[in-house]
Amino acid sequence: MTPGTRSAVLGRRGGVDPNVAEQLGFTVHDVVQDLRRDVATATLPLPIDGADEAEASRERLLAQLDEHLLPRLAELSSPAVVVLAGSTGAGKSTLFNSLLREEVSEAGVLRPTTREPVVGVHPRDVDTLTPGPVTELARLVKHEGVQRGTALMDAPDLDSFLSENRSTAHQLLEAADLWLFVTTAARYGDALPWQALDRARERGASVAMVLNRVPRENLTTIRADLNTRLKERGMKDVPLFIVPDVGPHEGLLDHRLVEPIQRWLGLMAGPERSRTIILRTLKGALGALPDWVMGLVSAVEQQGTAAFDLRNAVQAVVPDAQLAARTAVLSGAAGEGTVAARFAELASTRNIARVTVREGVTRTTKRAGKAREAALELLREEIEAAAARAVVAAGVRTEESLRSVLSGPGAPPAGELLLDSDPERAAERLARGQETAGEWCRLGDELVGKLDVAAAESPDFDAEDRAAGARKAFGDRGLATLLLGTALGNEDCARLVDRVLGEITGDQIESLRDDLADKVALAVAEEARSVQSALDVPALADDAAAPLRVRLAELRRLT
Repeated sequence: MTPGTRSAVLGRRGGVDPNVAEQLGFTVHDVVQDLRRDVATATLPLPIDGADEAEASRERLLAQLDEHLLPRLAELSSPAVVVLAGSTGAGKSTLFNSLLREEVSEAGVLRPTTREPVVGVHPRDVDTLTPGPVTELARLVKHEGVQRGTALMDAPDLDSFLSENRSTAHQLLEAADLWLFVTTAARYGDALPWQALDRARERGASVAMVLNRVPRENLTTIRADLNTRLKERGMKDVPLFIVPDVGPHEGLLDHRLVEPIQRWLGLMAGPERSRTIILRTLKGALGALPDWVMGLVSAVEQQGTAAFDLRNAVQAVVPDAQLAARTAVLSGAAGEGTVAARFAELASTRNIARVTVREGVTRTTKRAGKAREAALELLREEIEAAAARAVVAAGVRTEESLRSVLSGPGAPPAGELLLDSDPERAAERLARGQETAGEWCRLGDELVGKLDVAAAESPDFDAEDRAAGARKAFGDRGLATLLLGTALGNEDCARLVDRVLGEITGDQIESLRDDLADKVALAVAEEARSVQSALDVPALADDAAAPLRVRLAELRRLT
């Protein structure tokens, strides 16, 4: 019989602590299986010194676990198969269900009830169940009520009138590690029980006997008689369990009636038996695992350190890059060049700046105002494009700074990895710049929409008239374009706005300029984030080595 490795935890002095074992319920196979999962997860993405050697070692460790250790442990840790066998009507299915505290196997008066064998296995033992007749002939049920280290099976009747049932029952008995033979007070003297017990003794199988439905008034007499028969056959050490007769009954037996059997099954799969297997297994392959795992832990932590240095190197670029980007916007450089050229063109061909201002108020016709508004659309397009270029330029300059820091002299290891050319990055940067510029221009429209409020709050007595005159002269959208051009730094727009509005919008224009400066600063941060995103993987997290350290601690406790 191969004993199960139910729950075993070696104490500090090499002994087994059953209380801890019962709480944790883990086996050597569980530990190594968890280790295999964590080793497979522990990738080494950064090409730093020693990474290739560590990856090769990781692959060898996986091969060792997959090809040798796990199959070996699965065989050693396979649960002991306990078959409930017996004759028709012995109450095997009721006993089976009562041990699990749930009606899993069909029980009833129809004979034979058990047409399909049922094997109950603890969920954590399923992966270690050795393939064979048990897995091929029986319906597998994962159940917490099964003792760790055992597989409890309800087999067909040995004397079933269906030949296929009898054949299956005998096959399962041959595959069993332990026979839990169930008979009744009325039938224990029949030939079948003793033939089965003789067969078990010849095979060397471990056997226990359950005498079911024993009348309480005859319990002492029947137990004595049965013990005498067992001694006569040289089976005095066979455990004998008596289940009293409870009369007509459906469903589960009272748990107190099956507790002795439960305790015995627990002993059969208990820590001391598990310890034997654990100690035998750990002598070889397991003993080498801690050093392998420690090497992998070191490699994973080196990856994390390298990633930390890379993140810091990237982040160190951001403050200076943001300052440069903000300064470029606040200096007004974006308002010159193409924006200035477009204003000059419209001023000469469309007379956008030719307005009459009397006593501070712009005088014009509604028709002329609409014409100027339409003409200013071309300037607005140029302003929006210039704002987009400012955002894109901030990203490009940041990328250049990052490239210098990550690939130049003194660059941190694996910095080049973050600089892999990405054909989509330029397109994303351009799209982000256009979207940002569009949002910024809409702020100019909102500013004009609130111009009446700003004028009403102005100390200038004619502020409201000036605001109304300016809106009429350029239209709301045209006036917003001039405000945007002023915020961008175009002097022509600034002079025209000052002429028609005076100081009414001074604070709002400063706010527009600051908002664009904030947006280019955000573009710098986004550029850094997009570079750092290559480091945002679980393998480079601060606690990436934690699962392996847990497995290492478990291995050291077991070795």
